[in-house]
Amino acid sequence: MKLMVLNLPRDFNVDSLVELFKTYGDVGICNIVMDENTNISKGFGFVEMEKEDEATDAITALHQSKLGKNKIRVKLAN
Repeated sequence: MKLMVLNLPRDFNVDSLVELFKTYGDVGICNIVMDENTNISKGFGFVEMEKEDEATDAITALHQSKLGKNKIRVKLAN
């Protein structure tokens, strides 16, 4: 399942995103969308998890949780 993670801190990196989600299961492809000109995070990214139940657990646990000063949102990607 592909998940979208919104409102990430601008200094958050892919390794940190993997660490955040691997608590809930196996993480496949993971990326953070970067601004082409500045190479700074746009504050959102995507995480793919193979098992639906693990992805659902991650959504339940992480949606609306605090990450630094930011309250992140986690949902299914369309």
